Formats: sequence, structure tokens, C-alpha cells
Amino acid sequence: MPTSKRRNKHPNIIVLAVDSLLADHMSCYGYPRLTTPHIDRFASGGTLFERTYSAHIPTTSAYGSMLTGFDCFGTQVVALRHKGGLRPDIETLPEMLRRFGYTSTCVGFTGNPSSRGFDKYLDYSGWGSWNEGRSPKAQNLNVVTIPEIDRLAKRNKPFFLFLRHMDPHAPYLPPEPFERMFYHGNERDPKNGSMDAPMSFKPFRDFFAAWMPPGISDKDYVIAQYDGAIAYMDTAIRNIFTALEYHGILDESIVVFNGDHGETLYDHECWFDHHGMYDVTLHVPLIIRYPGKVPAGHRVAGYNQHKDLVPTIMELAGIDPGISFDGRSLMGMVRGEIASHESEFYITECTWMRKHGWRTPQWKLIMALEPDFHFKPPVELYNLVEDPHEDNNLAEQMPDMVDLLKKRMQAWIKKREKETGKRNPMLTQGDWHGHKGVGAFKTSQQAYDTMHIGDPKQAARLQAKSR
Repeated sequence: MPTSKRRNKHPNIIVLAVDSLLADHMSCYGYPRLTTPHIDRFASGGTLFERTYSAHIPTTSAYGSMLTGFDCFGTQVVALRHKGGLRPDIETLPEMLRRFGYTSTCVGFTGNPSSRGFDKYLDYSGWGSWNEGRSPKAQNLNVVTIPEIDRLAKRNKPFFLFLRHMDPHAPYLPPEPFERMFYHGNERDPKNGSMDAPMSFKPFRDFFAAWMPPGISDKDYVIAQYDGAIAYMDTAIRNIFTALEYHGILDESIVVFNGDHGETLYDHECWFDHHGMYDVTLHVPLIIRYPGKVPAGHRVAGYNQHKDLVPTIMELAGIDPGISFDGRSLMGMVRGEIASHESEFYITECTWMRKHGWRTPQWKLIMALEPDFHFKPPVELYNLVEDPHEDNNLAEQMPDMVDLLKKRMQAWIKKREKETGKRNPMLTQGDWHGHKGVGAFKTSQQAYDTMHIGDPKQAARLQAKSR
């Protein structure tokens, strides 16, 4: 077995970025199902952050902050279908690291505006359908990643390896035995009508029909597939750790486990996706392992966001890139010097809906910038202490609280616009939904009739088989 020669001045950096991972569905975050035993073990050797938030939903904007250290005013990225590239006057993490002798590889994130600047891009099959069968996304990632680890480990140069995992992102199609690891029953039971509503939701029903079992009736089966995909991803990641151990570089590398956003399973009628600014989408996992610099078995309760990751990595790597980030290093919290970063913050979403809001430890304000395809009210207010699942909208009952939070949000927006010299990007998105020339939706019915994912002909064929 090769042994590390400690040749590099700076440590290797490996970021395991898992798409659509609900922190609350990981066993190390308290989930009762044992979904992440290998990641739990990894966490025991590092520090786990209990309150990390993806302030800017979804993928493109989340990774924009994660890979630059800036919030959405800094990146000017808030939309999934972001038009144009990332701002040319800000550096991405691989671009910063290149100045300090690093080489970089990105796996599974080619072509996204937020993935700019890597030396090498590798792709793998990260999707799937019912007709194609069970989808080994995590193993597909390993097939291209492990030879790359072997190559990078032989070079006399520090490296940055970024892995975008597509398990448990939909379609949830984990291979056996993970398919039924958390479910035993009849997923097509005609007496169970819990999937009637999702399968009647026109914008998504064709997509669901393309990968869910024909005749599906039980929502718990679909949730079990999501959990099975997490467990499968967890097992596959163990192979990554083994490869790093083989080369003797695991313990001298900064290894980060992070998520871009969570997932709405059967929550808030945002079925089996990751839109809406509820905490199931905003709350993400963050675990950092770097023996000697990051304490083992430690948990940090303070609030933090994606924008804090790059400054943290830079401090741990002993690098000063000469950049005034929007985020701050988390090591002050790790060392107990401060309790928390911002506990109230601006939140945005520009995926299937265009909304923004303000989150405090007790309150969540969500305001629609245009009507949404779920026909939700234009203003939502939740007491996160008394109603952590955000089921009881108090906006009409508590207009004074709505007004207070709105003023705090508007003051923050004004402050950031002044600091950056740029408008709030939530107001400059144009055809954010991908339908050219449509502009902002005028009614929820228009949004419902316009937004769509999936192949209706394929869906019809699969549903005909089930009948």
C-alpha cells in the first residue's frame, strides 16, 4: 500500500457535494432509519454542523455560493436556469486554488455556470427511468472518480476534487437490495390513495410516471426509495474513503461533506422535488474532517450558510487569497470563539416558483414575487418554534409580524444592493422558468398550465401497462 510523502505545502481538498440530500434523513442528524452508517463514521472523525442552510435555492445558486464564498448579491445567481455565466470579476474556488499550485477536477457538474474554472471535468450517468431499470448513479460516479484519485495521488501537486453526487436526487431508483431496505408491503395497494394527489399534479405527473412503479399508490414506498438512495450513496462513498486511505492521503486532506439543498418528499404539496423555501429544502448537512485541525466527534450548533464554506477551507489550508468574502470561516465556531454566524438571513428560490423571504430562529416569512403553480397564498408566515414543520400559515392572523419581517428583509436587500452596486438578482431574472418570452406569470393557473417536466407519451404507455 502506498504511503503519503507529505510532499505538498498545502493539503488536498475533497468536497463531496450531494444533490437533494435532506439532512434530517441522515442517521447522524438523528433520523431513526440507519441511512448513513459510513458517513456517520466519517462524521465521528470530524466536526458536524447542525444548522447549515442553503439560503439560495436551488442547485445553480446553491453551488454558486458554495464555490465562491459569496451570497446571491455577490454571485448574481439565483435561478436554476441562470442566463449567462458566473460574474467574470469573482473567482471560483478552483480558480483561487490554481494561484497556489493546485490542480482541480470536477465530477458530474460540467457546463453549470457555478462550476467554472476546473482544470478537468469528468461526467457520469446520473439519471434513470423505470424502463432503464435500477439506476447505479453513485457507482457510476465511483467508476470515473476512483481512477482519477489514483492519478491525482501520484502527482507532486496538491489537488482539489469536487464530486457532485446524484443519489438521492430524483429519480429515486436505488439498486437492490436498497430498493426494499426500508419498505415491506404492496406499493400498488388499491386501498392506499396517498399517491393520488402527486399523480394528479399536471406539471410533474409525467415525470413521476417515468420512474415510479406503474400503478404506484403508496407514498411511503417512494419515501423509502429516497432513503434507500441515501443508503446506497453512503455505501458507495465508502469506496472513495478507501481509495484515499490506500494512498495514505485521507488524514492529510481536507474532506468536506455538504449538500446543495434538501428535498420536499410529501411535504407542503411540493411533491418529491426541491422547491419551496421550507426548512426541508433549506437545511443541509455539513461535515468537515481534517485531523489535527478539525476536532473529531464534535458538533457545532451555530447557524451558517453555504457562503461560509470557501473561507473555512481557505483558513484550514493556510491560504490567504486576498478576497473579501461575504461568508466567514466556521473555525471560530469550531473553536468556541463565537456561538453563531447570522441567525436571521435572506432566502430566495427561483426553480419552479419565484419567491424570497426572511428566516429568523423563530419566524419564517415567504413572499411570492409572482403567482406560483401550487396556488399558494402570496404571503406565508410560520412560527418555527411552535410549528417546526411549517404547517400553520399565520400571515393573515399576524399582519404586524409580517410587516416587521418584511421591513427587516427590505433593509437587508437595500444594504446589499448598496454594498455591491448591483440590483437584487431576484428582480432581474426575466424568463427564469425557461419559457422564452413569457415573462412573469400573471396567475397561478397560467403557471400551472405552463410549467411541466417529463414525457407525456412515455408516461401514458407506462400507465397503460399498469392498468
